[in-house]
Amino acid sequence: MDSIGTNTAPGPGATSPAPAPGPRVPLDAPDLVTVPARQGLEAVDIIRRGAGLAAPGVGPVLHDGSGDTLGFLVPPGTADAWDLPGSACTQTNGRGMRFGDLAAAPTAGGTGWLLPPDAVGPVTDPEVLRAALGEAARLIEAADNCR
Repeated sequence: MDSIGTNTAPGPGATSPAPAPGPRVPLDAPDLVTVPARQGLEAVDIIRRGAGLAAPGVGPVLHDGSGDTLGFLVPPGTADAWDLPGSACTQTNGRGMRFGDLAAAPTAGGTGWLLPPDAVGPVTDPEVLRAALGEAARLIEAADNCR
């Protein structure tokens, strides 16, 4: 009822207005694990050596224009539980990429494909990537300690 006693509630067949639509997020937008380039390149090699031995292979990998980092595309939702030190995992929500045409060049400035989607297939399995990044960190540490 309003202040003068009139019922202003919607009638039995009325519907409330639909909420304003939020930003459109592709349902299949992968997350992105970003690591230092040296560790990422080692991890790519480790995963590729292990592929075919019951481990899925590496998926698409991005590099930044400066060559400082690599980004591994991983399944959506990976960022929710990613906690590997020395790396970051972010939800892409489709920003900076055209997911209908993954083989197209990424739109972020200076970024390109190290391993394009049409050459490697689906995203990288997060557990396989986690293991490879751990092994890569140990290999790099051992190599650096031999100097």
